[in-house]
Formats: sequence, structure tokens, C-alpha cells
Amino acid sequence: MTDLTKLSLTAAREGLAQGEFTSVELTGAYLDAMEQARALNAYVLETPEKPLAMAAESDKRMAAVEGGLLEGLPLGIKDMFCTEGVPTTACSNILKTFVPQYESTVTANLWKAGGVMLGKLNNDEFAMGSSNETSAFGPVISPWRRDGDTTPLVPGGSSGGSSAAVAAYLCAGATGTDTGGSIRQPAAFTGIVGIKPTYGRCSRWGIVAFASSLDQAGPFARTVNDTALLLGAMAGYDPKDSTCVNRPVPDYVQAVGASIKGKKIGIPREYRVDGMADEIDALWKSGAKWLEEAGAEIVDVSLPHTKYALPAYYIVAPAEASSNLARYDGVRYGVRVPGRDVVEMYENTRAAGFGPEVRRRIMIGTYVLSAGYYDAYYVRAQKVRSLIKGDFDAVFSHGVDAILTPTTPSPAFGIGEKMKADPVEMYLNDIFTVTVNMAGLPGISVPAGLSADGLPLGLQLIGRPFEEETLFSLAEVVEEAAGRVSVEDLWWRK
Repeated sequence: MTDLTKLSLTAAREGLAQGEFTSVELTGAYLDAMEQARALNAYVLETPEKPLAMAAESDKRMAAVEGGLLEGLPLGIKDMFCTEGVPTTACSNILKTFVPQYESTVTANLWKAGGVMLGKLNNDEFAMGSSNETSAFGPVISPWRRDGDTTPLVPGGSSGGSSAAVAAYLCAGATGTDTGGSIRQPAAFTGIVGIKPTYGRCSRWGIVAFASSLDQAGPFARTVNDTALLLGAMAGYDPKDSTCVNRPVPDYVQAVGASIKGKKIGIPREYRVDGMADEIDALWKSGAKWLEEAGAEIVDVSLPHTKYALPAYYIVAPAEASSNLARYDGVRYGVRVPGRDVVEMYENTRAAGFGPEVRRRIMIGTYVLSAGYYDAYYVRAQKVRSLIKGDFDAVFSHGVDAILTPTTPSPAFGIGEKMKADPVEMYLNDIFTVTVNMAGLPGISVPAGLSADGLPLGLQLIGRPFEEETLFSLAEVVEEAAGRVSVEDLWWRK
């Protein structure tokens, strides 16, 4: 039997349907792979008994011809999603004792569709980071290496555990959350596909909050078709989330392979930033050429307020984080560090529970929300946000169907290379992705080639609100033209 973990999610689904192997066998293969790959630190919690039991139930349903969309397929879950009876920590010491008594809507949808939970995946603490180095469980190691170099690399963040696990064949697909690029950037760094859907397409209920107006759940997988399949199961209206939109979920898989003839693709001139590597620019031009050869029209567009997106984001996101994380005080749940009085208990608990990056963002957020600075910073950043959204609206109103950009300004970097030198420099990794969150738009990253030193590079497609089908059809063209990239040297299993 072939290595079952190397099958795409779509191929595994077909194999299960045809009886070539069982869900228990497929799940067992992934559990074995996870055991051999602990050097990557992708999983923070493995629950072997639970997935085997879920897989056995899936096999029964398939035998009775009652299988769901994802029946029997083993998935990894980012540790930002609450899972009933299974610890959910947001990879922070302050929540290390928290065991939810409820299931997030997104994961509940996955289990309803027949998915099997392998375990909880590592992420930056409270999803605050671009490299997965801020986790209380330690950094995730990318399965990739530069040619001729053994330096450990970051898998991207904050969903680094998800991207590393999918790229390293440790799950068939995974969930992520994207607040400023935390699905698309790690997908690009590890050579897989990741989509951040339109804000409101997936429920945020049961997801540990970072920045409520920016957070959105989405899937990771090794192919565009696999990602479309996962998003179809994750998405849907949820009355428990007031920001979740009540509209039908399309058949995204049907969009994969659809003709893109006549589609108008915008190339924003403002994304040609100073110091961008020549290979990133060359990749961008190749992507435009592939889409043009498939029948799309390439046009130059302008998004004039792009240069203000990053500073505005790093005011809005920390402000919302400061507000959301105020609930972690040692009183109701999570860790409590005693003090002489309630104030000292608050101080001790938060000082011990939060890591440096989370404390940094809480302090920034508290400052910009404070009296005397609220109008000068937060209100102004929200006005900039409206201008950024207006830029996209203007472009789309002129018939542009999607926008093509690089996903990241560089390939993956070494662990410690940026965080130790200047943590603020890390924020620049989000330069091409934060605009999408500020405007609430869908964006997908698809592998488009390798760098000069053999590392994955991704291209990003940004779409109109709730037009993810267009992104899937365009991304499939890039995927087919570029060829799929995958980790061949499984050094972590040696």
C-alpha cells in the first residue's frame, strides 16, 4: 500500500469511498507520522485515542453509505479553536489549564462533515506573530531547509503548526485563523495552499479572540481543490456570531478548474515596495503571464492608501487585543497567581501568563485607546481603514475580478534571525497581507515556485467580497502552471 499520508485530501477521500483503505488505517498512518516528526513541534497536543475512535465511527457510516463531505479524513486543529473536552490554550501559559465545555462552530461543522481530529496544532501565542516563535510551547520548525544549509527555518505565523503539519504530511488538512496574514503567509513559507475567506463567511464563535474585526478562520491543504473542499465544510451561517453572514455556501469545488477567460486581474503598482527581492518580482510577473495565457486580462491598478495599511493595522489590532485579553485576569478561568490583594493577583497572573510579544501588543493597544491618544491614533487608524477599503471598492467597481500580488516579501527565514534582532521588523512580513483583513476581503496564497536557495514562494490572489469561487478558479491556473512543490527530504523522520 502506498504511503497514505502522501495522498492529497481529495485522493484520500476517493480512496476511502472506493474501499481501498479504511479511515482507521488512514488515521493510523498519520498518527505514526506525527510520532516520527515531533522534532517539528507542530502539535502541542496529540489525542490518539480520540481520532481512532472517530475514524472507527466514520468507517461504520461509510459502510452504511452515510458518509459526509469529509468522512474519515484526518485533520489538525489550530489551538485557537475551542474543542469540547480537549484542552485549548491559544499556546499561552495563561490558558494552560483551560478545557472548553463547548465546541467552536467551525470545528463542529468539520466533525458534522465526518472529519477526524488528530490533535491541536501549535501557533504564536494568541495568534500574535508572523513566525510561530512566540508560542509558550516553543517554536515550530519548518519541514523545509535551504539548499545545502541545515539552519532551522520558521514555518510562518501565526498558524505555523498548521502549515508545517500539512506540508510535512502530518494531517490531510488543517484549520487556521488569519488576522493580518496568518493563513496566507505560513502557506507561502511552506509551499501549500491557504485561504482567508471573506470576513463573516466562517463563524468566529468558539475561536479565542485576538482582534475581533479582523480575525477570520480558514483552511490549509496541499492543493487548491483540497482547500475548496475544506472551506465548503467550514463555512456557513451561525446565529451565535453576530458578524457571521447569512448567505448560502457555494460548491467551491465546482469552481476549481472553471474557465477564467475574460477575467480581469489587477496588478497594484503600490505593492512594488523598495527592496523587494528580484526573484519575488520575477515570480509576480510569471503569475500574471500564466493567468494571461489562460485567457485573463491583466491591468494596472492603483491602491493609493496601501502604504498606510501596516501602521494602521498595528494600531487597530493591538487595540482590539488589549480589549479582548482583559478577560484573562485569573478570576474566572485559566491560570491564577495569588497576590496580597486582587490588584496584585491581576498583576501577577498576567505577568506570569502572557509572553513578551503579547505583553508588547497589550501595552501598545492600551496606549492607543487611552484618554488623550484615542482620537490621535485609534480613530485615525479606523479612518485609514475606510480609505483602504475604498481603494479596493474603486478597483472592483471598474470591472476588476481579482488582484494578484506576492504573498510575502521574501522566502522563510531562520529561527531567531528577526525576532532577536528587532521584534518590530517581524511586522514587515505582513506588508502584502494586512490590507485584505483591513478591508474584510477574501485572499488565497498558492505555491508558485522556489527561491534561489530552494524554498517555497507564494502568490496571493485577492477577490471581491464573498467571491471565493473566483479565487479558486484563478488559483488552480497558477497551481497547474507552476507545478506543485513538496518537501522531498524528510529529514525529521531520519
